[in-house]
Amino acid sequence: MAHRRENQNHCQILALTFLSVCFSLGLSIGVTIQFGRVQKLNATTIETPAIETPTEIPDSDNNTNQENNPEKIITIKAVGDIIPGTNFPSHRLPKDPDQLLPQTVRAYLTRADIVFGNFESNLTNHPYSSKNINNAQTFAFRSPPSYAKLFANAGFNIFNIANNHTMDFGKIGFQDTIENLNSVGIKTLGHKNQILYVEHQKVKIAMIGFTTYNLYNSVHDLNTAKNLVKQAEKNADIVIVSMQVGAEGTNAMHVKDQTEYFYGENRGNSVQFARKMIDTGADLVLGHGPHVPRAIERYQGKIIAYSLGNFIGYKTLSTTAQTAYSMILEVKLNSQGDLISSKVIPIHINKQGIPQLDPYFRTVGLLKYLNDHDFPKGNITFNQKGQIIDKIPSTIADNN
Repeated sequence: MAHRRENQNHCQILALTFLSVCFSLGLSIGVTIQFGRVQKLNATTIETPAIETPTEIPDSDNNTNQENNPEKIITIKAVGDIIPGTNFPSHRLPKDPDQLLPQTVRAYLTRADIVFGNFESNLTNHPYSSKNINNAQTFAFRSPPSYAKLFANAGFNIFNIANNHTMDFGKIGFQDTIENLNSVGIKTLGHKNQILYVEHQKVKIAMIGFTTYNLYNSVHDLNTAKNLVKQAEKNADIVIVSMQVGAEGTNAMHVKDQTEYFYGENRGNSVQFARKMIDTGADLVLGHGPHVPRAIERYQGKIIAYSLGNFIGYKTLSTTAQTAYSMILEVKLNSQGDLISSKVIPIHINKQGIPQLDPYFRTVGLLKYLNDHDFPKGNITFNQKGQIIDKIPSTIADNN
């Protein structure tokens, strides 16, 4: 009997030792996965801050209950750069186009008044590109016209076309793209001198798209830009500005209050332009084009997203390092354009360039780092659910 009790005690000690080792190993693995360093960017490595990973991504159906709240709330969901594959000069298209937008991602594009993206391809069958693609740094993208329906079914209703790719197939390709999008109910933004007016819940919304090229509304012409915003403010309840501004790639993640250049092109000063638009009357500024996420600023009570990153780049856009970090930005405004709430739904782009929900919240961690670095005196941060919240005063003081 004593021998049996001694054996039992010995077994209990072994079991406790085994559990302790497992717990330590599991904790180590979990920390490695959750708080691992960001991939190298050329010669530089950025370590993002620790973000406590939620057990699940917040419910996609989290809109304010309008039955219990008589105030009209306008919900905007915005994503960055979209290239759904190309069939020029080689065939780089998925067998099933529906795989470009997984159902898990589509669920977070629903239940919004405006679903916005920056479309950087051509929906045309026109055979001739207007670009000389023999240059290694020159690309032309063409996607099947039928893809327009794919995006409409996913909930998109506004596409920006003021960028450096919507004229890849000249005026014919450009016009085909506009017609194909309009035919499925997707309005296009960024035409020269255009103010796009839409109405939701009897709230009139004006949208204006800008880029760095004179063919469209140009960020370089501040006087014209301010006049367009002033006109929009007079005729609408809410004014939203889209801007294609800034250099590209992982070396261009940081927001700088200065003119940026990319392969010799003047890509504008995003800080100066965005803040001028807010000062003139805009309620929200949506940035895109750098192909990586950039910091999000709350300026004069308004959200400026300096770059939403890539969203879809099927076998066309890089998915290395932070080029794969993506998001759906959700912003809620009242009928006067005042900010109610905002948050980032984290997306990670797989090696094929297809967006996936990111349970590790890597984009949120990156944005927290970028905000702390680029706007150390800023008044916002991100919580573990990706919600944009007030930064506590002591933290602001520590960063000064």
